[in-house]
Amino acid sequence: MEAKWSKVIIHASPFFAPWLVPILFFLISSDEEVKAISIQALLFQIVMGVLIAISVALSFVLVGLPFLIIFGIMLFVVPIIGIVKALSDEPWHYPIVGRWL
Repeated sequence: MEAKWSKVIIHASPFFAPWLVPILFFLISSDEEVKAISIQALLFQIVMGVLIAISVALSFVLVGLPFLIIFGIMLFVVPIIGIVKALSDEPWHYPIVGRWL
Protein backbone atom coordinates (compact mmCIF):
# COMPACT_ATOMS: atom_id res chain seq x y z
CA MET A 1 0.00 0.00 0.00
CA GLU A 2 2.78 2.44 0.82
CA ALA A 3 4.45 1.74 -2.55
CA LYS A 4 1.23 2.88 -4.24
CA TRP A 5 1.33 6.26 -2.48
CA SER A 6 5.06 6.56 -3.06
CA LYS A 7 4.46 6.19 -6.79
CA VAL A 8 1.64 8.75 -6.67
CA ILE A 9 3.92 11.26 -4.92
CA ILE A 10 6.72 10.63 -7.41
CA HIS A 11 4.37 11.14 -10.36
CA ALA A 12 2.98 14.32 -8.77
CA SER A 13 6.43 15.73 -8.02
CA PRO A 14 6.77 17.73 -11.29
CA PHE A 15 4.15 20.09 -9.91
CA PHE A 16 6.09 20.97 -6.74
CA ALA A 17 9.65 19.51 -6.68
CA PRO A 18 10.53 17.83 -10.00
CA TRP A 19 14.10 16.85 -9.12
CA LEU A 20 14.17 16.60 -5.35
CA VAL A 21 11.33 14.14 -4.75
CA PRO A 22 12.49 11.43 -7.21
CA ILE A 23 16.04 11.62 -5.83
CA LEU A 24 14.80 11.33 -2.23
CA PHE A 25 12.53 8.39 -3.00
CA PHE A 26 15.34 6.65 -4.86
CA LEU A 27 17.61 7.03 -1.84
CA ILE A 28 15.14 6.10 0.92
CA SER A 29 12.97 3.42 -0.73
CA SER A 30 13.74 -0.27 -0.58
CA ASP A 31 11.10 -1.18 -3.19
CA GLU A 32 12.68 -1.77 -6.61
CA GLU A 33 9.56 -0.63 -8.48
CA VAL A 34 9.53 2.68 -6.62
CA LYS A 35 13.23 3.14 -7.39
CA ALA A 36 12.61 2.46 -11.09
CA ILE A 37 9.72 4.93 -11.21
CA SER A 38 11.79 7.59 -9.45
CA ILE A 39 14.64 7.20 -11.97
CA GLN A 40 12.15 7.38 -14.85
CA ALA A 41 10.53 10.51 -13.40
CA LEU A 42 13.89 12.22 -12.94
CA LEU A 43 15.10 11.28 -16.42
CA PHE A 44 11.79 12.42 -17.92
CA GLN A 45 12.15 15.84 -16.30
CA ILE A 46 15.75 16.18 -17.52
CA VAL A 47 14.91 15.09 -21.08
CA MET A 48 11.86 17.36 -21.24
CA GLY A 49 13.94 20.28 -19.97
CA VAL A 50 16.49 19.72 -22.72
CA LEU A 51 13.79 19.31 -25.38
CA ILE A 52 12.01 22.48 -24.27
CA ALA A 53 15.29 24.42 -24.26
CA ILE A 54 16.01 23.26 -27.82
CA SER A 55 12.45 24.15 -28.85
CA VAL A 56 12.80 27.63 -27.35
CA ALA A 57 16.04 28.13 -29.29
CA LEU A 58 14.39 26.92 -32.50
CA SER A 59 11.26 29.02 -31.95
CA PHE A 60 13.18 32.08 -33.11
CA VAL A 61 13.03 30.59 -36.61
CA LEU A 62 9.43 29.36 -36.02
CA VAL A 63 10.40 25.69 -36.31
CA GLY A 64 10.38 25.13 -32.56
CA LEU A 65 6.92 26.53 -31.79
CA PRO A 66 4.96 23.33 -32.51
CA PHE A 67 7.49 21.30 -30.53
CA LEU A 68 7.37 23.79 -27.66
CA ILE A 69 3.58 23.43 -27.51
CA ILE A 70 3.71 19.62 -27.66
CA PHE A 71 6.44 19.30 -25.03
CA GLY A 72 4.71 21.85 -22.79
CA ILE A 73 1.51 19.82 -22.89
CA MET A 74 3.46 16.64 -22.22
CA LEU A 75 5.00 18.20 -19.10
CA PHE A 76 1.53 18.45 -17.55
CA VAL A 77 -0.34 15.50 -19.05
CA VAL A 78 2.23 12.73 -18.57
CA PRO A 79 2.48 13.11 -14.76
CA ILE A 80 -1.31 13.17 -14.49
CA ILE A 81 -1.53 9.92 -16.43
CA GLY A 82 1.12 8.47 -14.10
CA ILE A 83 -0.87 9.52 -11.05
CA VAL A 84 -4.06 7.90 -12.38
CA LYS A 85 -2.21 4.68 -13.27
CA ALA A 86 -0.52 4.58 -9.84
CA LEU A 87 -3.84 5.07 -8.06
CA SER A 88 -5.34 2.14 -9.97
CA ASP A 89 -2.21 -0.01 -9.36
CA GLU A 90 -1.50 -0.41 -13.07
CA PRO A 91 2.11 -0.62 -14.24
CA TRP A 92 3.13 2.39 -16.30
CA HIS A 93 6.36 3.71 -17.78
CA TYR A 94 7.19 7.26 -18.74
CA PRO A 95 7.26 7.91 -22.49
CA ILE A 96 10.67 8.50 -24.02
CA VAL A 97 12.66 7.29 -20.98
CA GLY A 98 10.53 4.37 -19.77
CA ARG A 99 12.11 1.88 -22.11
CA TRP A 100 15.67 2.94 -21.28
CA LEU A 101 15.55 1.23 -17.88
